[in-house]
Amino acid sequence: MASASSPLSVPLKPQNSPKYICFKTLKISCSSATTQSQSAKRHLLTLISDQDRGLKTQKDPEKRATIIQAIDAIAETGKGTVTTGNSLSATWRLLWTTEKEQLFIIEKAPLFGTQAGDVLQVIDVEKKTLNNVITFPPDGVFFVRSNIEIASSQRVNFRFTSAVLRGKNWEIPLPPFGQGWFQSVYLDGDLRVAKDIRGDYLVVAHSSDNWSE
Repeated sequence: MASASSPLSVPLKPQNSPKYICFKTLKISCSSATTQSQSAKRHLLTLISDQDRGLKTQKDPEKRATIIQAIDAIAETGKGTVTTGNSLSATWRLLWTTEKEQLFIIEKAPLFGTQAGDVLQVIDVEKKTLNNVITFPPDGVFFVRSNIEIASSQRVNFRFTSAVLRGKNWEIPLPPFGQGWFQSVYLDGDLRVAKDIRGDYLVVAHSSDNWSE
């Protein structure tokens, strides 16, 4: 039997054990990564806050370059994360984009006696569907239906299936027109940032609206 002075009776754990150091380092790293992502997020949102969803950015190449730098920074914090899971399923409201077709419709809507309202992406990963939606309050809407396939941890392939221009008492169906992919480089509970096959950028916010056809 070991005596009271035996080392066996006092099983001390060294404070510099590998397990202790790894846990402490992991905690600091996670905290640092969270701080970096939140800082990058705030910076991006500040830059796009006065850009009218990207309309003003089209005429300001320097501002566009600054915003894309901010997108690259937030994408860096999202490296290695999965952005194609169930958290992708939501109604997403447009904050900013470089996509010329969407910006053209938003800008030219007054020529047709209306104003563009919310611009939305409605994604359902389980059902493999995506709707791109431009609303024209109070009754108008233009939306494009797509089927989607998860290609990787951050990339989604899509194929347009049909499009519809709808008013209060009328509807015009339009043919499908293409396919492509987008990569969500950052995703959290209220923001998603994406790049697509054409090199366009998209910043969208989680919306509480549950838009449906």
